[in-house]
Amino acid sequence: MTYYLLKLFLSAGVIVAVTEIAKRNNAAASIIHSLPMTSLLAFIWLYAETKDSSLIGRHAFGTFWFVLPTLPMFLLMPWLIKKLGSFWPALSAGIALTIALYFLTMALLKKAGVEL
Repeated sequence: MTYYLLKLFLSAGVIVAVTEIAKRNNAAASIIHSLPMTSLLAFIWLYAETKDSSLIGRHAFGTFWFVLPTLPMFLLMPWLIKKLGSFWPALSAGIALTIALYFLTMALLKKAGVEL
């Protein structure tokens, strides 16, 4: 139980730190946020629990392919926020675009014979 609480607080702490830093220094927060903290923490927790390096390798490979369809969201959202002046529609459009691109990515990977 203590281990899971440690995982919870360290993982959540990253999110809290980024949001608090962003209030004071957006550039610094953006750099921290752009780091693959979620992936790094997941790799660490997964390895600590399984000691399976090949699982981590497969997970990293799959993560690479699913990071790509998320990237356009980071261009669409600020553009829409500037055009519409509203956060929620921009976020919704970003999520919808990302979901559509996930499906496209899965179809293209399947067609290319890439197994995740």
